[in-house]
Amino acid sequence: MLPVLLLFAGGALLGVSTNLAKLAVGIGMTPLAFLTWSLAGAAVLLLTGAALRGSLPPINQRSVKYYAVAALVGVAGPNFIFFEAIPHVGASFVALMIALPPLLTYAGALAMGMEGFQWARALGVVAALGGAGVLAASRQIASDADLFWTVLVLLGPALLAVGNIYRTLKWPAGVSAQALATGMLFLAVFMLMLFSMLPGYSLAVPVDRNLPVLLTVAQAFVFAAQFQVLFLLQKTGGPVLLSLLGSVGAVVAVPVAIYLQNEAPPAGLLPGAGLIALGVALIAGSRAKLVARSPRGRRSH
Repeated sequence: MLPVLLLFAGGALLGVSTNLAKLAVGIGMTPLAFLTWSLAGAAVLLLTGAALRGSLPPINQRSVKYYAVAALVGVAGPNFIFFEAIPHVGASFVALMIALPPLLTYAGALAMGMEGFQWARALGVVAALGGAGVLAASRQIASDADLFWTVLVLLGPALLAVGNIYRTLKWPAGVSAQALATGMLFLAVFMLMLFSMLPGYSLAVPVDRNLPVLLTVAQAFVFAAQFQVLFLLQKTGGPVLLSLLGSVGAVVAVPVAIYLQNEAPPAGLLPGAGLIALGVALIAGSRAKLVARSPRGRRSH
């Protein structure tokens, strides 16, 4: 049950993170500044934990390449798109789009031989994707919503799916989840700082009041926990189960956006959430059967 518990914990953290981003933009922070400084805080928190455990991220050509690619497709790229899009299309719509990677991840894992085809798992992915689709279809986007951002936000799930597969396929042998998460976040912060040098972008944080700083610190702790859970789930559950993080996150993020941030509720919230829950159950159940049939699983009984 550990992967399933990690899935729900990670999804909840993802849902909270999406709503914190909208709050930050609402009090005058730029999405890039909020994302960069909260990721920097998370990287420091993870580095401190790694140092206390004697599990510092290795620095060599192979590991730095891993950090860089994982940071670009799994953190800096999709999160920049999502955070920048929130003011234009809303936190609930972004949360729904984060729920779309499962089918892409499963297709990629099948194509690369990382997953064998199983009807239960395939149906689970389709159910979760269908739940996200029901939520997205029922979401009434405001008539003045920016079409460019509505379309661009669809690129985020594709990047997340690539990241899910890459991190599993290229996981450096003998390196802990905490060390990899730490290295990845530091490279992501470096990339975002480079991006901030472009015209029109800034890392400035309003310091005339405490709320922006408090929100950034809160997001840093959420990110630190979220990416720690992400790598643990990657290691124990594989890329397909990991890809359901967005679906679970949508179930958390959408109600929070509705009831605490006054966004319009999607009419299909209950059936969508039900399909997502069914998908998680099918995938978790098929994985439990595989573990039980494996030699290691039989020895554990």
